[in-house]
Amino acid sequence: MKRKIGFIGCGKMAQAMIGGMLQSNTVQPEQIVASARSQETIDQASEKFQIQVTANNMLVAEQADILFLAIKPNLHAQIIEEIKHSIKKDTIIITIAAGISLDFLEESFNQPIKAVRSMPNTPSLVGEGMSAICANDFVTKDELENIIHVFSSFGEIEVIEEKLMNAIPAISGSSPAYVYMFIEALADGGVKNGLPREQSYHLAAQAVLGAAKMVLESAKHPGELKDEVCTPGGATIEAVAELENKGFRSAILSAMESCTAKTNSLSQKNER
Repeated sequence: MKRKIGFIGCGKMAQAMIGGMLQSNTVQPEQIVASARSQETIDQASEKFQIQVTANNMLVAEQADILFLAIKPNLHAQIIEEIKHSIKKDTIIITIAAGISLDFLEESFNQPIKAVRSMPNTPSLVGEGMSAICANDFVTKDELENIIHVFSSFGEIEVIEEKLMNAIPAISGSSPAYVYMFIEALADGGVKNGLPREQSYHLAAQAVLGAAKMVLESAKHPGELKDEVCTPGGATIEAVAELENKGFRSAILSAMESCTAKTNSLSQKNER
């Protein structure tokens, strides 16, 4: 990858992606330029990643061959207005925000642009991200392959139809937060039963990591894997039954519905 990659916004998600790119050696620090509003973030990101960080969004836009808009949904119109005359003709614009459509990007730039809509997640920082993307018709096949290569540098990627993008935050974009809550609860249970806190976090986190890897690598249905842990009359089936009594699965589905509803509302707000 020889292209210059720019980030307008250098918050947690942008830093997770930058860290993943650099750790995988897909790009070198000198190929990345980012902007941030606060001097604290500028100094922190510059020291952490050894990349160029500035307060000038237009400077980033002028340099980038691939430009990530790593900003909140409600800031897109303002930032695009600021940079739209600074981007190069063939720059690929990538939004990582929920609810920002390809049509919105094209209309906001008010010119033909190569646009990609994406939804990554924070485990990108450790090379285990899960991203979904879609692109408009101006992005060529080779350019899409380059974008896939960039996203693959910090995890897995799925290319999907744009009409499905609003479902992505609930299942992979936001879901690490649900998993962290689950790990925290498991660790609390360990502490309640006498285990030291740090050991409890280690035991819980590794168990979740191992279970996820079993799903990905065994080709077995999650329900089948669950059944394999539950011996007749054993402790695990007692725990599973109690989770069902407490509405474990329905709570997750309800949370995902709330997340998707919020994403849909952001899309509608940006379309107006």
